[in-house]
Amino acid sequence: MITRFAFVLLLASGNFAMAEPQLSVGFGEVDVSPVIGPKPVFMAGFGQDRRATKIHDPIMARAVVMSDGTKKIAMVCVDVVGLFLPSVENVRKQLVGYETVLVSSTHNHEGPDTLGLWGSNPFRSGVDADYLKSLENGIVAAIQKADKSLQIATAEIGTARDASLLHDARLPNIKHDEIVVLRFRNPKQAKPLGLLVQWNCHPETLDSRNTEISADYVHATVESLRKTHGCPIAYFTGTVGGLMSSLHVEVKNDKGVSLKDGTFEKTDAYGELVAGLADKALAKAVAVNLVPFDIRTQPVLLPIENGLYRIAWQVGKLRRSIYKWDGDSSPAKLNETKDISQPVAVLSEIGYLKLGDLEIAAIPGEIYPELVLAKVQDPVDAGADYPDAAIEPAIYPQLRSKHKMLIGLANDELGYFIPKRQWDEKAPYCYGLKKSQYGEINSIGPEAAPIICEAFRKLVLRK
Repeated sequence: MITRFAFVLLLASGNFAMAEPQLSVGFGEVDVSPVIGPKPVFMAGFGQDRRATKIHDPIMARAVVMSDGTKKIAMVCVDVVGLFLPSVENVRKQLVGYETVLVSSTHNHEGPDTLGLWGSNPFRSGVDADYLKSLENGIVAAIQKADKSLQIATAEIGTARDASLLHDARLPNIKHDEIVVLRFRNPKQAKPLGLLVQWNCHPETLDSRNTEISADYVHATVESLRKTHGCPIAYFTGTVGGLMSSLHVEVKNDKGVSLKDGTFEKTDAYGELVAGLADKALAKAVAVNLVPFDIRTQPVLLPIENGLYRIAWQVGKLRRSIYKWDGDSSPAKLNETKDISQPVAVLSEIGYLKLGDLEIAAIPGEIYPELVLAKVQDPVDAGADYPDAAIEPAIYPQLRSKHKMLIGLANDELGYFIPKRQWDEKAPYCYGLKKSQYGEINSIGPEAAPIICEAFRKLVLRK
């Protein structure tokens, strides 16, 4: 029996070894598809009053829970267009014992409206409150399933690139064409415990005329990888602003015939190509240490300068609190308001997850590749609205580890984060175009990107 005095001596001599951090991982998924019945299910993306007629393939919540032996985190991604921070907070209230719970969305344009922008007309929300609650509960259930399956694991990471799998719908042509894949194994078994896949593309291959609920290409990607590897698959979206799309990407069938946008044939074929790129990443995967965890989050207040969004909040189409804006993105006190005649803002959150030798940026919207890869246009185009705007501190250069990843629509969906010096709403337009390019209409405003990028820089540096 060791006396207290002897125990102190052991500590002092270094002969008493503290437990080393140990990675554990678990996967869980839940079908969160809406019910097609008496109540209309408004589909997200493209336009108003697109009503679902059937379920083609399920809308899923896919969760990964990880522990380093001391801290536990949950990461979940849902096959919907996005979720606002209040929904994420509703999920977190039902869970205890987590250092962080990160809730993301694939940004699927073929699922139910979960934000409110695509109702029966421009003034009505398309969100079904009952469905949204069941979706939040489904996310909680997926995390709980993953938690119950936790087991000791080792990890490998691989990356691969293929610019041909992305269409950039906005000039300048900058693509974030890297897929990142984590493979987890039980140290005593060869079969993987699961894969975490992160790719940077809008799931919108089925286009605007489809009325069948679907996860778009993500369903085919997940099912193809599940069949090949015989394990759970968790898919996460990354850098999708700019605009990274599967539309207009040339995909051919076995006979060499180009497949058409808006068809399930192309959607499935594209999803299998993404799965193939993931397999290329895994073919050169290397061991990676994912412990210990260093988790940091930061509330951030962002001004709502988009007039359409301000009106949507006023009429109740977008349902969340707004606050007075005085230019401070991290005020000591929030002042809620309903007066959109004055400057207003929305409260969001950014995150930084350091899992051993992997750093993850958690960004609450659709960030442009330029802001991630340090490729903001310089010199600025003559038609830009803010030619003297400073270049924002890019996300990836802030991450110093060998391995890095970005999860978009993380804990919120605030639309596009556009480099301020590339903002282009007013004539003359950039690149000699006769009208403005798409993007600004789905951004809260030109100050969003500078605030997000600077807040993330400070978060990474925070001790």
